[in-house]
Amino acid sequence: MAKTRELHPGRAVELVRMRWWHLPAIDRMERELFGEEAWSSEMFWSELAGPDSYYLVALAAGEPLGYGGLAATGPDAYIQTVGVHGSAQRAGIGRRLMHALLDKAMACKAEICWLEVRADNMAARELYETLGFTQRGVRRGYYQPSGVDAVVMALSLRGAATGVTR
Repeated sequence: MAKTRELHPGRAVELVRMRWWHLPAIDRMERELFGEEAWSSEMFWSELAGPDSYYLVALAAGEPLGYGGLAATGPDAYIQTVGVHGSAQRAGIGRRLMHALLDKAMACKAEICWLEVRADNMAARELYETLGFTQRGVRRGYYQPSGVDAVVMALSLRGAATGVTR
């Protein structure tokens, strides 16, 4: 397992609710990370407007370095997206975002949290497994236009207390 590194020595990374003014930077990051499969700005606007959506941005000195989103309805929660700028990967930002999103899912009384991850994204899959997610299935050709499969993963939240995921 790769070690995490301190990204900005002496500068804290804070997680804040995603707002419309973060979207230009998030859009650039999304395109750098996911290319043709990136979410559009309109998709992020739609998610931010959703009553069951919860989106966070990781900021260092006001600079967005990562983001993540959750939708929680009834007993199910869904990690919608997680992205960390290439220069900030392996610094623990993705893990912090996931902890915060899982805490929110538990606060919403979700019993299970679902996500899909590219089959070829081993770093993300390993992170999710260390958080307790297990593979539940595969969606063949899910990511377009590449045709890469999605691995469906889930984590039971039953009996977990907020903050236990840390």
